[in-house]
Amino acid sequence: MTPQRQLVLDAVRVLGHATPEQICSRVQEQAPVNITTIYRTLDLLESLGLVRHTHLGHGAPTYSEREHQHVHLVCHACGEVTEVPTELLSGLAEQLRESSGFELDATHVALSGTCRDCQDGTRSES
Repeated sequence: MTPQRQLVLDAVRVLGHATPEQICSRVQEQAPVNITTIYRTLDLLESLGLVRHTHLGHGAPTYSEREHQHVHLVCHACGEVTEVPTELLSGLAEQLRESSGFELDATHVALSGTCRDCQDGTRSES
């Protein structure tokens, strides 16, 4: 593990869910690095099973630690991202396994919809 790679991994751990650009900004606080290096390092760390990426909508993926496992709920209206346990999809996972032999990776899922506050009209403009 090179010092640069360790800085990238540390940034992912500190930031939780972060885009490569956010990770790059964090690493640049400690060392000169370019975005290409960040992308390559994230690809390597993912192939080693240390981080995982998730697409929370349009745009760049977000990265988190491999052990950080949950389903993301993304609100179309306000953009809020909520985390729920992967077990909520266990019924669907079992149905998919039985009907088609498909093994769902629920830790890599982002579900889109509208959060309760936006449905109720109680979300305040920030």
